[in-house]
Order: sequence, then structure tokens, then C-alpha cells
Amino acid sequence: MVQLTIQNVNRILHDNNGERINVLEDINLSVGSGEFISIIGPSGCGKTTLLRLISGLDQPETGKVTVDDQLVTRPDASRGYVFQHGSLFPWETIRDNISAGLKAVHGRHYDRNLVNHYIELMGLKGFEKAYPHQVSGGMAQRAALARSIIMNPELLLLDEPMGALDAFTRADVQDVIHRVWKQTQTTMVLVTHDIDEAIYLGTRIVVMTPRPGRIKEVVTNPLAFPRDRTSDQFLEFRRAIQDKLNFGKKPISETI
Repeated sequence: MVQLTIQNVNRILHDNNGERINVLEDINLSVGSGEFISIIGPSGCGKTTLLRLISGLDQPETGKVTVDDQLVTRPDASRGYVFQHGSLFPWETIRDNISAGLKAVHGRHYDRNLVNHYIELMGLKGFEKAYPHQVSGGMAQRAALARSIIMNPELLLLDEPMGALDAFTRADVQDVIHRVWKQTQTTMVLVTHDIDEAIYLGTRIVVMTPRPGRIKEVVTNPLAFPRDRTSDQFLEFRRAIQDKLNFGKKPISETI
């Protein structure tokens, strides 16, 4: 069980001229055990920065991030992180990439049956001995997901892991992520630009404003699983999220 709490968090950066940039402002969010939170907002609103703060890769100027009442000050194995491009070791096979964390912890005595289970779960059977450059982008992302989830993290952070994939592969990886979430009940936080993806996966959707990034609204997803992207209910909820993001409503003078 894991409880993530973000309290009054502000993050400030400085550009090359030393000018102050307010990236995140007064962020407050509570995430319960087993939730799937989708964070969506325009480019530059601080979504990835927020994920880095949760992971411990970055620290806020003010406010705090806690997991189970423990202050997050550095990365920890209990918080898995999947990057947009997977970051697999190119010199290792798919199987060795997936088992890398287990080997680091347990040495030669790591659980090979567990690795087999995740190879099967991710649809990678038959590609265990292939190298990352020999498989598709979707397969590489599934391997990266397996490498993180096999370590049994309490919290899995997903930084646009489907962002570089084509539409068909993206939908396939979304289904894999959903299946893993349902089976493991791992708390997951996803950053995405894709409204459909946020709705398809998330139990709640965090809508952020343009920079400085603030949480405009947290919306509970009313759609039951399994979700149909073509259903009237899905499309209606999609329009509601679009309205909250203010799509297409900026004056022309602000877009040129």
C-alpha cells in the first residue's frame, strides 16, 4: 500500500540569462494506493518536472513530496520510472534488460521464472535473445516497462512512454500497461499529451494550466473498464476534458 502526497510544491528554474522561470506553482495532490493518475496539460507546463519531483530526481524550492509519510529526497527502488524512449541497455538482450535490476539485487540467484512471466505478459516471447535495435519501438517500450515493474515498485512513474510510438503500437502498449496495472495493483502516475490516452488509462485525470504549471482541476474518470474509445460516453468525456484544457479557445493574437 502506498500513499503519495504533494503539498504546496513550487519549482523554480533559471534560463541562460539567469531569468527566473516559475515552472510549478502551489501544487497539491494526494494519490491513493492502486490509483492510476493521468497528468495532462500543454507543453512546458511542468508535467515531467512534477514526475521528477515525485521520483526524487529533483527537489522543490518549497513544499514537500511524501510517500507513506516519508519525505522524498532521492530516487528509491520503491519508485519505478519509465522514460519516453525506454533507455534500454543497447549491449544487452531483451531478457538481460528485463532481468537487470533483479541481477543487481540478487546476483546469480535471481528469479528466472519471474523473468519468464514478464516476457510472456509483455508479449515478448520469442524475442528474449534479440537486442534493442532488433525489435520494434513498441517491443522496446514493453521491455522497459517490464524492467521497472519486475522490481515490484510501490509506485510506477510513466513519462510519456508511448509518445514516440505510432498510433497502432501506442494502443497496444496502452493495453499492456492497463493489464499490468490490473494484475499488480501498482499505483501509477502517467504524464501524457494525449487526451484519449489519459482517459483510456486513468482513474483520475489531473488537468494542468500553461506555465507556471498549476493544477486546474482533478477529474474522476466516470468510465468503467473495459473502455471503448469510440463510445458516446468516451467521446462526451473527451469533450469535457478538452474544454477544461481550453482547446481552441485562445485568441489568435496569442497563437502567432
